[in-house]
Amino acid sequence: MFHRRRATMAAFLLPAIVVYGVFMLYPLARGVYLSMTDSLGGPIANFVGTQQYRAMADDPAVTDALWHTVLYAAVVVIVQNGLGLLFASMLFRRPKVRRTLSVVLLTPTLISPVMAAFIWSYLFAPTGGINALLDLVGLHGLGHVWLGDTSTALYSVAAVNIWMFTGYSCAIFLASYMSMPTELLEAAALDGASGWRRFVSIEWPLLAPALTVNVTLSLIGSLKVFEFPLVLTNGGPAGATDTLTLLVYRNVFGGGKFAYGVALSVVLLVTVVVLSSATSSLLRLRERRI
Repeated sequence: MFHRRRATMAAFLLPAIVVYGVFMLYPLARGVYLSMTDSLGGPIANFVGTQQYRAMADDPAVTDALWHTVLYAAVVVIVQNGLGLLFASMLFRRPKVRRTLSVVLLTPTLISPVMAAFIWSYLFAPTGGINALLDLVGLHGLGHVWLGDTSTALYSVAAVNIWMFTGYSCAIFLASYMSMPTELLEAAALDGASGWRRFVSIEWPLLAPALTVNVTLSLIGSLKVFEFPLVLTNGGPAGATDTLTLLVYRNVFGGGKFAYGVALSVVLLVTVVVLSSATSSLLRLRERRI
């Protein structure tokens, strides 16, 4: 009976295992193999071991792109989740406008990333919407070439990412808010805990699972960012917004260094897996300690 049940389970799992192996494991293994060749994208490829990875270690463009990727991810994760938490807290306390404002916050997510990047490229232009708005309110001195200055370009691109996905973070935090026991909140109110004290002592600990989900998802998404820097700056100015994904794209499809680009994609994959796994593990450990 036990063996028959295991055989039945295996029969049901087999199609999923085959699909996962064909579409996930095989491309991954093939990519790792190609990163150890001198392939130019054609059928002929010679095994060269770790040559591509050693070349990568001496390439300053890779070091810069890795730093830009990590900095971009840090800015997006902190600001996006901070704003998401702030909006969720406000909406939880204002049920009359919750539905309307939730729709407004989620509206940017309905636009494709490429279209959003084109819209913001106009807004960030020297004669675009943001500088025009600053002129309108008398803040002429704050006008700036947002995407053309190496000191602001990466943060401007990150701002588009934050604008687009803060609604997601807010929705997850708000769902966690809505699941909080009302008896606990009422008891806190009777004890005089309100405002910041209630947030720190009661709400923040109860939001721990939502924080773990939000930080992990936003970290993975921002490390893999591609459309925003490609459309808004194409890595410029002077490489200030070059990320690992852009380097992969240029080497695989335009640089004539197919194997080198594949090796970069392997490094990107390892970076995403290591950072997201470590962050998620630390946050789940924090959940258990609360």
